[in-house]
Amino acid sequence: MPVFGERSEKNLSEAHPTLQDLFNRVVRVYDCAVIEGYRGKEEQDRAFDKGHSQLKFPQSKHNRWPAEAVDVVPWFADEPHIRWEDRETMYHFAGVVRGVAIALGYDIRWGGDWDGDYNIHDQTFFDLVHFEIVT
Repeated sequence: MPVFGERSEKNLSEAHPTLQDLFNRVVRVYDCAVIEGYRGKEEQDRAFDKGHSQLKFPQSKHNRWPAEAVDVVPWFADEPHIRWEDRETMYHFAGVVRGVAIALGYDIRWGGDWDGDYNIHDQTFFDLVHFEIVT
C-alpha cells in the first residue's frame, strides 16, 4: 500500500482536516504526492506570476490557514516520479479523488473542472493538480 513521504506529510499537515482525511484515504489506493498545501504571500504571488494560479495573495484557498486547497499529483515508482505532461493520468487520478470524496460526503472542486459540471471541455484555466474544499 502506498504511503506519503515526509514532504507530502508536511504539506498535507498544513491543509484543512477534510483534505487531510481525503488524501490520507486516496493514497491507500493511488500513489500520490502532496506538492503544496499552504502558500504564503511570496509563494502565491510567484505562482500567479508563473501562470500557475489566477489569484494573487490572499485570494487563493492555498492562502488560508489551514489551507483549503492542496496540489496533489500521481506518483510513479520509476523516474520521473512526477509526469507533468501525462494529462491522461492526471484526469484518471482526479476521477479517483472525486469518487473517494463523494463516498465520504466531501464537496471538493478540482482544477480541471472548476464549475463541477463534469464537462472538462468548457474550462479556460487548467490546474490539474489542484483540489479544494467547497465552502
